[in-house]
Amino acid sequence: MRALLALVFCLALAAPLGAQKEKREPLTEAQQDKIAEYGIDPVARVNLYVKFLDEHAGNIRVLIKHSQSAGPARRLDDELQDFAALLDELGDNLDTYSDRKADIRMSLKGLNEGIARWQGVLHALPSQTGFELSLKEALDSVGDLADQARQITADQEAYFKAHPDEKGQDRYEPK
Repeated sequence: MRALLALVFCLALAAPLGAQKEKREPLTEAQQDKIAEYGIDPVARVNLYVKFLDEHAGNIRVLIKHSQSAGPARRLDDELQDFAALLDELGDNLDTYSDRKADIRMSLKGLNEGIARWQGVLHALPSQTGFELSLKEALDSVGDLADQARQITADQEAYFKAHPDEKGQDRYEPK
């Protein structure tokens, strides 16, 4: 009886662990180190995100050709999830830099060009089961990032026009 009770207890404890989803990491360890290395340089950091997002978009392009079978469709779903997570992470960084009044205008041009490329890649994907939810999330994320980049570009142009002595700064320094 005790053994049965112990078994039931162990299964009850283990059940929630199996239901937890493994958190995906969209960047490799080397990419994470590179992002961390450029943590104090907003322009370089945004440029790195653009580069890493371009790499993910390239992977998605390759997987599009093979998306008809189950294996590549699953890999495409994973890649789209990573892509959306990385887009959201970049958006969080942009919020931080915008709040700090960091001058990131140099990197916004490349970002806006990247957004156009990424939207093209995502719109080229065929609509099929297996990755439609991940595709919708990626499209939403890239659309949100496009809106955010446009707004930050306008805000930065206005701010640095009014405060020309603060151009090129990494963060707002009260005077």
